[in-house]
Parts: sequence; structure tokens; C-alpha cells
Amino acid sequence: MDTSAVTVRNNPGRHRYELLDGGTVIGTADWVPFEGADGPQRIFHHTSVDEAYGGQGLGSRLAREALDDTAAAGLPVVPVCPYIKKWLRTHQDHPAVRVPVQPEHLAAVPRQEQQ
Repeated sequence: MDTSAVTVRNNPGRHRYELLDGGTVIGTADWVPFEGADGPQRIFHHTSVDEAYGGQGLGSRLAREALDDTAAAGLPVVPVCPYIKKWLRTHQDHPAVRVPVQPEHLAAVPRQEQQ
């Protein structure tokens, strides 16, 4: 499948980064803004890519671009999402500032995402 038209954009109104094929959303990295003791943070709590686009590295691309943009905005990352947590673990050189997940972060995540 040709993925050259696939792009990533932040959709702050929906609190997510979107993976787009043309104008169609084919994946998301969902986040919640959080006001931490040291200032604003971004909690990433769910990442998904449409199964039809699986196995092409698009989840990794979505994670990288979302985390690049978050780092450029000066926001620390709270990796609640297992995919984002694993991605950061395997990309130790990424400039994102990581904040350990605390109970108050989990309380800020929408309920359906904790199941």
C-alpha cells in the first residue's frame, strides 16, 4: 500500500494527533492536557491505527511526530498508553521529557480508556 499521502496533524480541539490518509483519519494518538506541579504536561493515553494500515510502521510514525510536536511545545510527556510507553523505551534518544505516571494522571484519563 502506498503511504506517501499519509500525514500527521495535531487536532487540539479533540485532544489527539491524527494519522490521515488524504482526509480520512486512519489512526489517533489521544492525549489529555494536565496541569502538573511543575507546569503543563500532556498525558498520552491511547494510540490506534486502522487494521487495514497495520504493519507499515505508521503507528511508530504517529508516535514520533506526536512526541516531536509535544517536545517542541515544551510539554513533558506522561506515557499512560502502553504503545507510547514502549515507543519511548525503545527510542531513549528521543528529546521528549518523560514524567512517571502517577495516580493523579490516571484519574485525569477518560474512564473508557482505563479498561
